[in-house]
Parts: sequence; C-alpha cells; structure tokens
Amino acid sequence: MHGTNTQNQEIINPVSLERYVITTGDGSKTIHLKEWNENYHSAHGAIQETKHVFIRHGLLFFIENFKEQTPISILEIGFGTGLNAFITLIEAENQHVAIDYLGVEAFPVKSSELKELNYSEQLSADLNTFERLHRTSWEEKHAITDNFFLTKQKKLFFEIEDWEQFDIIYFDAFGARVQPELWTETIFKKMHDALKPQGILVTYSAKGSVRRAMQSVGFLVEKLPGPPGKREMLRAKKDA
Repeated sequence: MHGTNTQNQEIINPVSLERYVITTGDGSKTIHLKEWNENYHSAHGAIQETKHVFIRHGLLFFIENFKEQTPISILEIGFGTGLNAFITLIEAENQHVAIDYLGVEAFPVKSSELKELNYSEQLSADLNTFERLHRTSWEEKHAITDNFFLTKQKKLFFEIEDWEQFDIIYFDAFGARVQPELWTETIFKKMHDALKPQGILVTYSAKGSVRRAMQSVGFLVEKLPGPPGKREMLRAKKDA
C-alpha cells in the first residue's frame, strides 16, 4: 500500500511513521503503522487477502474472460511490500501468461522491513526472486522471469496520467479511514482513464462512498464476497 495526499494538502509519508512487522492470521507477515492503526495487508491474512482480491477476482478472472489478451498489463496502486507483485509473478508462471506489471509507489518500504517478511517461505517460492522485485532500479522495465516484466515508478497517485494502458488495476491504497483522499472521484477518474476498454479494477474495499465514486466516473461496479475478515470487496469494469 501507499500513502499520499491531494496537491492541496500536506503529503504524509507512511515510512516516517512508527512501524513494525506483525504476523497476520495466515502466518504471513505485514507492516503495521502504529499511529494510523493500519496495516499494509489484512491482519486476518496478508497472503490470503492478495490471493482472494487481486489474484482470484482480478488476474484469474481476467484470464478466464480474455484469454486472447497477451501480455496482460497490470497497474498496482501502490507497490508497497511487493506481495501482490510476487504472487502475480508466481501465477504468471503457473498460468503460462506474460504479464507487464507497473507498480506505483512514492514511499518505498525500508530494506530492513523487507528482510523480516516471510513471503518466500510461506509461498514455497524463491527468495531471490522476491528480493529482485525490490532490488531492480526504478523507472526502468526489467524482465524478472520469462513471463513477468516489472516497472516501478516512484510518484504520487495524483501524478498518474496514463490513457488506456492497462487491463487490470490492483487498487491497494491505504484505507479510506486514514486516507480518504485516495478514494475519491478524482483518483477513480484517473483509474478509469488508465484502463483499456473492458479493463477491470479490483480492491479490498467495499465502502458505499467508494462504490459511488467509482460509478460516478463511469465504472460498472459489482460487490463480491470479501477475503477472510471482510464481508465484501469491489470489482469495477470499464465499459467497452
């Protein structure tokens, strides 16, 4: 996840807040921000949340419905711990699909925190591959595997100006409770513009205000069963 404020407000750097690594309900770790009482991933299970929200209802849904699309272009808001990118990379190998992945993050996670995360162990995956996601330089495209290409951009969400570039958006910003400005019509208009026709946006949030903001900029929005600890989540589609 990632924090920023509008251009007319003070920018809050979440990396400057008091933080520590915690173990979530499924045994995987995440970062807790004490001042906000907020986590980078669900306390009920970081890996479970990613697999349910972004993989099952995002990537796999898209593959099932648009198998001819290759490579699949994904925008992540924001890159954070790299967990969403890591599991997407694993699925790219499992599904034998090429993925072009862009992670936007203004405030990268500290290397000392990354060393405490246990995603490779929990996923029975290669630790070096996870570390490569974070070691690669910013603003450049890198082939992490034969099927997974990563670009990281260090910028604020409000600076995104892409037009019909992405098939899927993983919207994984900090929650509206602590950063409501990230869940507004202004932001979702940028997301709508950035998606290709029939592209989808998935997020863990199911707040009514979020759904209405999405609908107001033209998204077709559906509620889906949420991950452990959440009753519902949202998936938004850009019409053809």
